[in-house]
Amino acid sequence: MVTRRNLLQSALASGVLTGASSLFPAWAKSATNGNTGIFEKAGNSFDLTVGHSAVKIGGRSGHAITVNGTVPGPLLRFREGEDLSLRVHNTLTEDTSIHWHGLLVPFYMDGVPGVSFPGIKPGETFEYKFALPQSGTYWYHSHSGLQEQSGHYGPIIIDPAGKDPIEYDREYVLVLSDWLFAHPHEIFAKLKKNSEIFNYQERTFPDFLSDVRKNGLGKTVNDRAMWAQMRMSATDIADVTGAAYTYLINGHSTQDDWRAIFDIGERVRLRIINASAMTIFNFRIPGLPMQVVAADGLPVRPVETDEFQIGVAETYDVIVEPNRMSAFPIVAESIDRSGQVVATFAPSKDMRAAPPTLRERPILTHKDMAMDHASMSKTDHGSNAHKGMNHEHMAHKMPADMAHGQTHNHKRGVGVDMVAAMPTNRLDEPGLGLENVPHRALTYSQLRSLDANPDQRQPERNIEIHLTGNMERYMWSFDGVKFSEVTEPIVFHFGERVRVTLVNDTMMTHPIHLHGMFFDLVVDESNFKPRKHTVNVKPGEKLSFDVTAEHVGDWAFHCHLLMHMHAGMMQVVSVRAQTAQTRMHDGHMSTPTKDDHPPAMEHKAHPPAHQHGGKH
Repeated sequence: MVTRRNLLQSALASGVLTGASSLFPAWAKSATNGNTGIFEKAGNSFDLTVGHSAVKIGGRSGHAITVNGTVPGPLLRFREGEDLSLRVHNTLTEDTSIHWHGLLVPFYMDGVPGVSFPGIKPGETFEYKFALPQSGTYWYHSHSGLQEQSGHYGPIIIDPAGKDPIEYDREYVLVLSDWLFAHPHEIFAKLKKNSEIFNYQERTFPDFLSDVRKNGLGKTVNDRAMWAQMRMSATDIADVTGAAYTYLINGHSTQDDWRAIFDIGERVRLRIINASAMTIFNFRIPGLPMQVVAADGLPVRPVETDEFQIGVAETYDVIVEPNRMSAFPIVAESIDRSGQVVATFAPSKDMRAAPPTLRERPILTHKDMAMDHASMSKTDHGSNAHKGMNHEHMAHKMPADMAHGQTHNHKRGVGVDMVAAMPTNRLDEPGLGLENVPHRALTYSQLRSLDANPDQRQPERNIEIHLTGNMERYMWSFDGVKFSEVTEPIVFHFGERVRVTLVNDTMMTHPIHLHGMFFDLVVDESNFKPRKHTVNVKPGEKLSFDVTAEHVGDWAFHCHLLMHMHAGMMQVVSVRAQTAQTRMHDGHMSTPTKDDHPPAMEHKAHPPAHQHGGKH
């Protein structure tokens, strides 16, 4: 059987890629233009133009900020080890940028205005030049203002230099996103006035009666009173919902019906990228099991599941093996279940899958507050939301076996409406709303790296960072300090091993992304922890990841919910080279090692094997 993979390998061997464009995944330049191959041209040198474009989605016309005129932008496909030249032309009347999400590039090529470079001015061209020390599924997007929300994003595939550890016969790239017909700054302004303006799923009187029948009158009344005192809603799951969003797969709404074709018996690889601005999706293909084979671009030991929650900016690769002549719905449902997008996966282009009914919306619980009824009853509810949530009870402690510890000053004020009294590790939970589904749902605790973690040292110190906010005022921050008020970066010392502990003091799930480095998510103490660049931190959760400070430079560290980052939930991690004979760990002296001294300040495009995010 001649497959896309067979022909692609032949094309790569002969160096003729342009003629093979039709062999790449079925794609849509936009919903208007229909499915067309989008591979740009042969070689490793590209011109990318950022500009304004008209689009038509779900039968409605809209305005987009695009890369080369499409939503999503063009698929960029490279090979591990290549040296790239990417010239980005800005035809907008405002600054722009491109961040290569998950790629291990020099910090000055990372594309974050104000952190790693000044941005690309209107009418100017910036040339990104870097090498590729990794392989896998990644993506790119603007890091300027709210342009990402308007369509400025696209997928990246990097094929491995050697044999791919993941075997497949056919592949498709699925870019999930959320589309606004309104201007994103208008939406942000509305959220600042009323953070629940798009929550059309508030609990009703019939819900109250149902809870009374289930839990009794007293317990139900107390529960409602507690939520009222906190001035919060138990259905406040997502800031921007299906009331404003049209959800897309590859630029297509459910109405536009994007389709992928398979032959029975094939191993089909789906590369799933959550390129949305604000939407955490629950992804499933009803009736078709999925084998998760990669997370955030890196191979993992295969895990079979039926559904998984994919945070904003995460990627998952799965293998599916359809064994019957049926049209399967590919479903990406928003975390609050206010909307979904459905595509068709079928053995014939004439078949269409029926979209499933939206499932019942989830409800926040006391566990999401990092407390229970008992602790809640002992607190003093006042006019200030969460005033009595036992702020001082939660001492900031470092693990006893850490040589050095650090806790950032946790500022309390109008920007912090809650501090989790009893945060818990929730890595063995599949995510909000998936706890009781009647099928398998993936958890982080099930993921194991296919290869051993490259740095197996124990962390030298622990840094605890709190995810903070005031949902009523729509204020978001780390440790109670928004980005515009941060005076010092989070400092990593070159070569050191650090354990970063995140504590979510809010009742929302936050996808947290660290630029420039992969981290090992502490699901256990083995040497096969999943290596990721983005992690979903659930409400009231406390989790840790270990990271090696191997790339000198300044790196953005932020919540990938775009409007949370825009509101201030971002800081800078500064990896600093060591040149002195001693180093200071935030007030603690330690003896330098031979690894403290990098050969040069310049960030290396080709890191040694232990620095690779991909195979080594």
